[in-house]
Amino acid sequence: MPIQVKSFFHPDSSTFSYVVHDPASGQAALIDAVLDYDPDTDATSETPLRPLLEHVQANGLEVQWLLETHAHADHVSAGRRLKRQFPRARLGIGDGIGAVQATFAPRYALDLPLARNPFDHLFADGEAFALGELRGRVIAVPGHTSDSIAYLIDDALFPGDSLFMPDGGTARCDFPGGDAALLYRSIQRLLALPEDTRVFVCHDYGPGGRDIANETTIGAQRAHNIHVHDGVDEAAFVAMRQARDATLPEPKLMQAAVKANIQGGA
Repeated sequence: MPIQVKSFFHPDSSTFSYVVHDPASGQAALIDAVLDYDPDTDATSETPLRPLLEHVQANGLEVQWLLETHAHADHVSAGRRLKRQFPRARLGIGDGIGAVQATFAPRYALDLPLARNPFDHLFADGEAFALGELRGRVIAVPGHTSDSIAYLIDDALFPGDSLFMPDGGTARCDFPGGDAALLYRSIQRLLALPEDTRVFVCHDYGPGGRDIANETTIGAQRAHNIHVHDGVDEAAFVAMRQARDATLPEPKLMQAAVKANIQGGA
């Protein structure tokens, strides 16, 4: 039986979180779960988690993994909060998080020695993992950030911020550790997957006023992605990305989000 995917949208950050599970075993992974965060009071709220947790309970799912595609700069991760709810689940992120922690921890006077890394598991490029009877694989996609990874589980791809919906294009590359040329090469790895691979994006902003959407395919990305469709070469992509990124403001929650998220959402 194919993987089951349920999406949950957080309008304040335009983020999609996912509950994915193996129908045969009921084992599940939660991907890029979000907390509400008030920058004026530094308070967080679990309100966005309620429908997600209700879905887990209603379907009798056993949560095995709490997965992050990278240390997000636009929302606060619910990873550490979910560890309290599911203490046996493993909080995972790409092994590139070490470079991100090394860059940002000194800025926030954080002590993050590797011996007590806040994540339970650091995924290497190409690493396989199990979700019940299904098999997942990690694809490193640095460029947006140095720790960005995509999860391919059965026929479902979760690319994080690297790819948006085709009319939304691709992620910015101007954060510390970002690299537009590297993102282009990373995305080519994703576009080499079978065309019918389902793609579940992490963000959507409804370009042109269209309804919010979160699912597309590799074939649609290759044919229609406004930034990296077939025929766009690396030089053209880099020039576009650098010009576009120069006009973008810093995400309003970046300071608080990065500080929390390099600690797993603490």
